[in-house]
Amino acid sequence: MAFLQRKNKTPLGIYIHVPFCRSKCQYCDFYSVTSKDDSLLEGYLKAVCAHIKEAGALAPDYLVDTIYFGGGTPTYFGAEGMAAILTTIRKSFDVSGQAEITFEANPDSVSDRLLRRLRSEGFNRVSLGVQCDDDNILKKLGRPHNYQQAKHAVERIRKHRFRNLSVDLMYGLPGQTLEAWENTLKQVIYDMAPEHISCYGLKVEEGTPLAEYQEFCNLADDDTQADMYLSAVEILKSCGYRQYEISNFCRKGNVSRHNLKYWSGGAYLGFGPDASSDFGGQRFACVRSLKQYIDGIAAGGQVLREVQQVPPRERAGEYIMMRLRTVTGMDPKVYEQRFLLPFAPLEKALLSFREQGLAQKTFDGRWHLTPKGFLVSNSIISDLLLIQDGTEPMGKQQNSI
Repeated sequence: MAFLQRKNKTPLGIYIHVPFCRSKCQYCDFYSVTSKDDSLLEGYLKAVCAHIKEAGALAPDYLVDTIYFGGGTPTYFGAEGMAAILTTIRKSFDVSGQAEITFEANPDSVSDRLLRRLRSEGFNRVSLGVQCDDDNILKKLGRPHNYQQAKHAVERIRKHRFRNLSVDLMYGLPGQTLEAWENTLKQVIYDMAPEHISCYGLKVEEGTPLAEYQEFCNLADDDTQADMYLSAVEILKSCGYRQYEISNFCRKGNVSRHNLKYWSGGAYLGFGPDASSDFGGQRFACVRSLKQYIDGIAAGGQVLREVQQVPPRERAGEYIMMRLRTVTGMDPKVYEQRFLLPFAPLEKALLSFREQGLAQKTFDGRWHLTPKGFLVSNSIISDLLLIQDGTEPMGKQQNSI
């Protein structure tokens, strides 16, 4: 009976935002701090653990099957703190014995001691921020490592029996050519043989240092970035990596189960400053300030912002947005049954996109975008959302990647 009760629980993902970094990259707009003041570290650890305990009491009917430590740089925070947080999660929630437990790392913050401790605690997946194999470009980006350090980090990761390694790479970087990007992909696959690869086009975000001098950086234009993306799809496919989301590729059986929750509309809880959640029919996020987060938890006050109940029609729009990021795509029957809305108007538009080579319909009736369609996914999704709301779309596609 206990097994059946556990089996019937709703799957839940947990995200821990660790906001500490050694330094701030030139392009990064994620919330992080570069101070390693002991009082901040201790205050954060105490606050996030208290927050987890409080939330755990509200989720007895959920089974945690993915845990993700992101940042920031969790490994810069250290193994002891990460282990304490994971222990608190296990004590506060029902955690599956087969849970995917991921931590992000920068190559310069990976050590044998850290990996040994995290592996013993049950972490089983590593997401390594390599970004590029060109040391000059890494320096321009403000990355705190070089490529040799990245290779050594992978050697250590494998030595400590991590069998699920994801590598982050970026294209459209300062001075990077299409040929250089293609060589980077091939070199990383040869040197590291990761089970999972994420490829992200550089975006210049407002308020970042890169935004202030981008005109001097010889950045790739939209057309070149598009060529880089399509080339990556082909190279990774030829090397045995299956594309399952716009920017994500993996060898068989190695999808990121945690990230798949976001794209499939699963429930997740986020802890730490600026962490987001989708739980109990509500979306909410924590305050974007480490001090406010620590003080708010200590005082028993409010640490959440942007709390909103999500109406069914908005959920229908999210279904379109998130499912069309994936190769699995949308199921018309699920859309109609779940949201009580007609799929026919959307299908009419999708048929037009298919004629343009932007969308495909599978043998079982699902719709998904092609690699060419992923390039203009924002425009396609925008058109479909307008159609869902009964408005005529503009019909002009612009690069999304």
